[in-house]
Amino acid sequence: MDGAPGLRERKKRRTRAAISDAAIALFLEHGFNQVSVAQVAEAAEVSKRTLFAYFPTKEDLVLQRLADHEAEAARVVRARPADVDPLTALREHFLHGLRERDPITGLNDHPHVLRLTRMIQDAPTLAARMDRFKAGAERALTEALRETADVPGLAARLAAVQIVAVQWVLAQDNAALLAAGEPADARYPAAVADAEQAYALLANGLRDLTPRR
Repeated sequence: MDGAPGLRERKKRRTRAAISDAAIALFLEHGFNQVSVAQVAEAAEVSKRTLFAYFPTKEDLVLQRLADHEAEAARVVRARPADVDPLTALREHFLHGLRERDPITGLNDHPHVLRLTRMIQDAPTLAARMDRFKAGAERALTEALRETADVPGLAARLAAVQIVAVQWVLAQDNAALLAAGEPADARYPAAVADAEQAYALLANGLRDLTPRR
């Protein structure tokens, strides 16, 4: 009896993954807008009612794979050592992601990842939902800065917006260049240099933008 809840949860995860895998395969083959929810349900061998219980919208079938990353910056801030400031922890985490070719950094040229990235960029409803993802990341990071770094309300929110925006731009630039055909290994040195410059600007409070007299 003690294992029943765990078994049910594992079954739910498997069902969720199977539905998402079936959807992604269809979307990549035929296009996001050309595939109906009914076709996804049929391919996954579930009812539409079951599908919607796991994925309230068609867009969720794709973007749920990014859901874990929504609070990633917040998790990094919360988990950092006591002697490491939040921005340093986030910078090191992003650089580690570049080294590991984490798709969230945009620096992954696996064919499946590239096709998925292009599909998201080409579907307006998916691109619009990415803005909600970004806003969620900002809210989560704001709370982490308030609670673990004693950063007051407005300052935490402004810092979170800037940090998330920087990570977003870096990832988008990397993804665009890889989508245009540049290999990830060739892009890596410039991606690191861009990240270093971006985090230096954040650390300096954008003072480097002040014109020299």
